[in-house]
Amino acid sequence: MNFVRSISKSGWLIIIIGSIIWSLTMVKSGIEYDYGMGFWGPNGHDGVWHIALAESLSRGSYEMPTFAGEELKNYHIGFDLFLSMVHKLTGISVHNLYFQVFPPVFALSAGIFVYKFVHLWKKSKSAAFWSTFFLYFGGSFGWVVTLSRSGEIGGESMFWAQQSISTLINPPFAFSIVMIFAGLYSLMQFFRLQDRRYAVLSTFLFGLLIFVKVYAGILMLLGLFIAGFAKLIKREGVDLVKIYSGALILSLLFFLPVNSGAQSLVEFKPFWFLQSMMTSPDRVGWERFASAMINYQLGGVWGKLIVAYLAAFAIFIIGNFGTRLISLIYFVGKVRNKKGIDYMDLVFVTALITGIIVPLFFVQRGTPWNTIQFMYYSLIISGILAGIVMSGLLKVLKSRPQQIVLISFVVLVTIPTTLGTLAHYLPARPPAKISTQELEALSFLRAQPEGVVLTQPFDEESAKMAAGNPPRPLYLYESTAYVSAFSGKPVFLEDQVNLEITGYDWRVRKDQVELFFSSGLEEYEAFIDENEIKYIYIVKGLGYEVDDIDINMLFENELVSIYGTSNDWR
Repeated sequence: MNFVRSISKSGWLIIIIGSIIWSLTMVKSGIEYDYGMGFWGPNGHDGVWHIALAESLSRGSYEMPTFAGEELKNYHIGFDLFLSMVHKLTGISVHNLYFQVFPPVFALSAGIFVYKFVHLWKKSKSAAFWSTFFLYFGGSFGWVVTLSRSGEIGGESMFWAQQSISTLINPPFAFSIVMIFAGLYSLMQFFRLQDRRYAVLSTFLFGLLIFVKVYAGILMLLGLFIAGFAKLIKREGVDLVKIYSGALILSLLFFLPVNSGAQSLVEFKPFWFLQSMMTSPDRVGWERFASAMINYQLGGVWGKLIVAYLAAFAIFIIGNFGTRLISLIYFVGKVRNKKGIDYMDLVFVTALITGIIVPLFFVQRGTPWNTIQFMYYSLIISGILAGIVMSGLLKVLKSRPQQIVLISFVVLVTIPTTLGTLAHYLPARPPAKISTQELEALSFLRAQPEGVVLTQPFDEESAKMAAGNPPRPLYLYESTAYVSAFSGKPVFLEDQVNLEITGYDWRVRKDQVELFFSSGLEEYEAFIDENEIKYIYIVKGLGYEVDDIDINMLFENELVSIYGTSNDWR
């Protein structure tokens, strides 16, 4: 109880309000309504993927749930493993844990640990309050662009990076924030009290971090290394080096067995984010600027090209960081007072700068935008430092009216991103759903014995034609893992998006599935036997039928047919 009693009333207020706001992006999804189960925002894809993976892990399986027969690879499964374990221990459904239970728990935990860490580090409740404010409400300047263009407030990821309001739609990211600040708090408690239990806890948390979110693990390990090395050079002890070494060993033990080929997914592609930010119409989309960049590059006008890239980089940084740019004042003060730089400053500056540099030069093959997640941690860290700076500025401005002006300005310029993005999660009708008929079919399939499910491949053209009429069924929304997620069965081919991210050769299987639905009896038998298919899940009206083949109908309603293949085909 002493742990939370030190949080001020204003601290609790910002934590509770922030947690409610964050949770609104999640808690409406995964609930059954009159049209079926609704999914808001990206939950129709990302949330369903995590549910499918957790369902698979809870069965004791380590195969890719959407690529039956192949082992899981190149993915950090820490969150999903934790989700599956809680499901097994409590009996609460995976989707209820994912959408209704974990979000408020993670939101509260992140706020509490950030507040406690900053309070312990800076001995200031004001700094802790403002750092927590930026944790929950930090936003980009994208709203300035959308307001000037269309009169609307939006543009959260106009400069590519996701902002604070969307933290929970990426639960491994949210979980990693809790782990980072719990680890930093434990680290500070160890150096303050010299209690080895805190050192062990800190080592354990940082060691497991890469298992939950690779980007977080890399950044924090690098930060701990630089800080530990600096303490060693100054002859201030080897405790931090030991903690880093222990965390590194744990990280390698958890990371290498599952991600041995992860390096092949990374591609050196300098300034891809800057180029795409300026050229893409759903980002900044400044056509004249983008055209100039391309012409300078093609014409070899290197001087102007460098100036153009520097300008794009400035837009990238200012746009993404928003009011958190006041964190620069923190670094200016530290540079002026070199003796005031401590090991925590080194951890933060290393992680912050690395989080910016990596996506500037590297992208992920197949899904290049994935490496922008490094920068999410730079934004979080800058928010912590911005809160410390804000507290210092308020102390300098001793006049109450001046303080009110500063607070009003910072709050009013910071929160539009939150308000604009939140509007996408509040409408009564979601963009995606699983219909009542499909839920009935998936529930039936879940009750059947274990076996691989074959379903029709995702039809991108049909999905495009169905756009603009929400809520769309998931099979006409995106290539998702919904059959695996809600049937609790491995699927032969599903969720091509994550298969691409994790490096599976899914196109070969898609061709096989297409061929299967256009083949005769002999080819049917060979395909089923070779791939150990036990069930065929068909949504009617999509052009994939097996009515002309004499197989066992297990279930049928007005939308879905489920066939069993264990009986003789003739």
